[in-house]
Amino acid sequence: MKKLKKGYLIFSFVFSLAVVSFTLFTCSTRAYATEYGTEYGASNELYGATENAPNASDEVVGSGNKGFSLTFDGEDGNFTATLRMLLVLTIITLAPSILIMLTSFTRCVIVLHFVRAAIGTNTAPPNQILIGLALFLTLFIMSPVLTQIKTDAVDPFDAGEITQEEAIDAAIAPVREFMYPQTQEKDLALFCDIAGITYDLDELDEVPFTVLVPSFILSELRAAFIIGFLIYVPFIVIDMVVASVLMSMGMMMLPPTTISLPFKILLFILVDGWDLVIGGLVKTFY
Repeated sequence: MKKLKKGYLIFSFVFSLAVVSFTLFTCSTRAYATEYGTEYGASNELYGATENAPNASDEVVGSGNKGFSLTFDGEDGNFTATLRMLLVLTIITLAPSILIMLTSFTRCVIVLHFVRAAIGTNTAPPNQILIGLALFLTLFIMSPVLTQIKTDAVDPFDAGEITQEEAIDAAIAPVREFMYPQTQEKDLALFCDIAGITYDLDELDEVPFTVLVPSFILSELRAAFIIGFLIYVPFIVIDMVVASVLMSMGMMMLPPTTISLPFKILLFILVDGWDLVIGGLVKTFY
């Protein structure tokens, strides 16, 4: 797990550095071409006399405009192509953090790790399997939210029916609707009290998103640990019974986990543990 985290951090840092370097190179190349006329030909041929050359704040137009363009003081108020690219790459870089913070991934992965720890198998299933299973469970649980975001925000914005601000608000609304039922009132009240914000239970839409997100994460951690405790109880009983039997037989040098592990695996198989755990975990969100 440590190697996986270290590799992920290194990959994220290198990817972020590459994105920033590429964006700066694109902007600088475009600015140089605009200033010296390397892309559009000589400045005198394009604009005529020197005194008729446009100011730096004006938009440069020409017949050979290809690639990225940098518009200053655009009248439409929209992002330019370069800024759009930077925004998209930034979102891709932060996608793992967004996935962990705003979805059911946190609860799923913690519960699955509790299952493995309760049984006592340290490397079975491996971390890659648990994380992959948690990821696909998250996609299954969040599929209605993703569908609503596509219908209310992505498709209208792609068709030009709404602005960027309206698209962002429409995309955040389904996420808030998912997070509110999973957020406990005392967690929300805690962060609202820290931020000095008062809210009404009938008007939760007025709660800032920066307050809702940590409240949701705290509630997810609490719910995951409660489920983990309930999973641990039957396996702890098996460990206690095996330890008592070994003590009564005078076999104090034999580790109880060596004997209890096959019985815990057998119990987990007989009760169809994966079906119970996954089914109960998914139903906690509905």
